[in-house]
Amino acid sequence: MVNEFKLKQEICEVGRKIYAKGFAAANDGNISCRIDKNTVLCTPTMVSKGFLKPDDICTVQIDGKQIAGRKKRTSEVLLHLEIYKQVPEVNAVVHCHPPHATAFSVAGETIPTCILPEVEVFLGTIPTTAYETPGAQDFANTILPFVQKSKIAVLKNHGTVSWGETVDRAYWWTEILDAYCRILLLAKQIGRVERISEPKVEELLDLKERFGIGVDPRRLQNADLCVNTEFGRGYDQASCCSKSPDATIEAAASGPWSDADMERVVQEITDRIMAAAK
Repeated sequence: MVNEFKLKQEICEVGRKIYAKGFAAANDGNISCRIDKNTVLCTPTMVSKGFLKPDDICTVQIDGKQIAGRKKRTSEVLLHLEIYKQVPEVNAVVHCHPPHATAFSVAGETIPTCILPEVEVFLGTIPTTAYETPGAQDFANTILPFVQKSKIAVLKNHGTVSWGETVDRAYWWTEILDAYCRILLLAKQIGRVERISEPKVEELLDLKERFGIGVDPRRLQNADLCVNTEFGRGYDQASCCSKSPDATIEAAASGPWSDADMERVVQEITDRIMAAAK
């Protein structure tokens, strides 16, 4: 028999974790847990996840109707319910706004793969949904193309949503993803992002299967292992600085423009104007 009070305590504990991590400012985010096929516990609206109490947790049916709880359920529970409908083995969903992962979606940058072993084994490719206004059914439907292929997704210009067998497990995926995105951003600031070779990534996917985590969807779909290989390539000074002034201007005019190209073009034009004036 399901111990509902224990599940409510678990939701409150994960709420404290995401608040302490800075993944949910003020009343951001929402958490849910499945009781049975047609019934779900979820967090209420307008309550900080860092200060939840078991009495705050709402009970809703799979159609979204609230059937218990002294506070109003979150409007974004519809997103959670779509995941439960599509994947029967999922028992928990966590939605929040981890800043480093969310920054990728705001910047329109696909989160790259083939970089960190733990991400290859535990997460795989991280999709980004289309943007829709949070809370409505259209917003909930944005997860449908990805829910069978992943365990976490980035919500365009919004945050992340992750799902798993337990509330803790769903939270893990969020923590792994945001730590990974933070590493990516730090590495790019240093200068370059080095990648794991595809044969070595294949070895990691073999480990994933041996650990019982499942077959990576990239193998099932015969898809590219490495996503967004342009991210963090760094600045090739030898290739850029050997160009003649005319070649530099022509290359920059054809785009895309880097900051370094722009700087060189402006300097070259300035030098030519000054020379002509003399």
